[in-house]
Amino acid sequence: MNMQRDTLALLPEILVLAGAVIVLLAGSFLPRDRQVVTRSVAIVALLLAAAAAVAGLNSPAMTIFEGGFAVDVATGAARIIIPLATILVLILGVEELGGTARESETYTLMMLSALGAIAMAGANDLLVLAAGYLLASIPLYALVGMSRLPGAAEAALKTYLIGALMGIAMLLGVTILFGITGSTSYTELQSALGDAPPAAVLAGIVGVMAGLMFKAGGVPGHFWVPDATQASGTAVAAFLASIPKLGALIAAYRFFELLPDNVDWPLLVAIIATASMTLGNLAAFWQTDVKRLLGWSTVSQAGYLLLPVAVAGRADLALPSLLLYLAGYAASNITAFAVIAALPKRRSIEDYRGVAVAHPWLAGALVVSLLGLVGTPPTAIFVGKLTTFTAAWDGGLAWLVVVAAINTAASLFYYLRWLAPMFVRVGADVPVSRPQRLWASRAAVMGALVILVIGIAAGPVLAAFGLPLVG
Repeated sequence: MNMQRDTLALLPEILVLAGAVIVLLAGSFLPRDRQVVTRSVAIVALLLAAAAAVAGLNSPAMTIFEGGFAVDVATGAARIIIPLATILVLILGVEELGGTARESETYTLMMLSALGAIAMAGANDLLVLAAGYLLASIPLYALVGMSRLPGAAEAALKTYLIGALMGIAMLLGVTILFGITGSTSYTELQSALGDAPPAAVLAGIVGVMAGLMFKAGGVPGHFWVPDATQASGTAVAAFLASIPKLGALIAAYRFFELLPDNVDWPLLVAIIATASMTLGNLAAFWQTDVKRLLGWSTVSQAGYLLLPVAVAGRADLALPSLLLYLAGYAASNITAFAVIAALPKRRSIEDYRGVAVAHPWLAGALVVSLLGLVGTPPTAIFVGKLTTFTAAWDGGLAWLVVVAAINTAASLFYYLRWLAPMFVRVGADVPVSRPQRLWASRAAVMGALVILVIGIAAGPVLAAFGLPLVG
């Protein structure tokens, strides 16, 4: 009976896995001009997974399969945000991926990596977390390597080497924590780590954190992000800069929430957050390639998203603010990539001169997404940053809030460097024209609307998860 209940509780994950297998098999038999079928199957499977997650929101929190996987609010949010964000990526990549030699394989790899991100988010055991890490990582290496753009081979090698190194560090951390507690279950770790040697606990935490930061794109596992983002196709770049981060940060929150006070882990997370947001901003200042700029931007965003992780279990707003920020970040980041996909010949900031006149809808979507990444009202990240700052302040990390506020103000510089040329006239009369890729432009407009809707309706959205913004 328990096996049947546990299996049914994994319905969203089963739907994603089944969709990936069907897409892979169907793609092997369908001709290249019929691969639209595999894309449709992928989107339907992801929609069904998100719908199943929504249907299970009112179910009580529980752990399944001997406590190895948690089915709760955080997992429910990941089950909804990750499939929907992946669908948006598939839509923006319709023209780019359609008819290519590896179309169905790309959809399969994205779905498997998304499944790994969901597994990381719900992991309640260090071994399940490690398995989710590998499932989320290995498809990324292939996705980056399949690109035919210059630098793709180097980016794939760098992604693989850093991923392997950080994966080894994570497994070493898991081994240390198992060695000092005799268990990998979060429930048993929570009760055993308080009496363990602090130095050994810290070593284990650092190892696990290294793996999570590779997936989140934060320091010290961030080196692959800008190269892979620049060298990959736009759809793949949007995926790797957004989806793995969602699962990794929820996993980080769940892991740090169980840690005892005999180790100053909030200071460790705060230092990593400071390094990520500061380094990401400083590197983004001088970028001219728009995809590379977004690559460094995602490093800085990892730093902001670590604020609620640093006060996990110590502030009531920590989890609600993290989930809201993640939803807003996914929509904002993917929308910016959708604009890039709609205008594939515009690779640098200067190439965007006159876009506001030639493509007003795309210009509007880019304004919403980039100002959303800064955190200006009424976008989703505005509420996300406001609540994450409040959570960190309530958790006793006021200095980190000040650092994050300074970095937020500084980030406005490089986002405006991208936006400003759009409103510069390049001729006497520039007619409004259709973008080169209509599906990507539709994805951009859809994403911009989602950013605004989440920002305006943040309270009701979180209340639906049982996480009101006020007590």
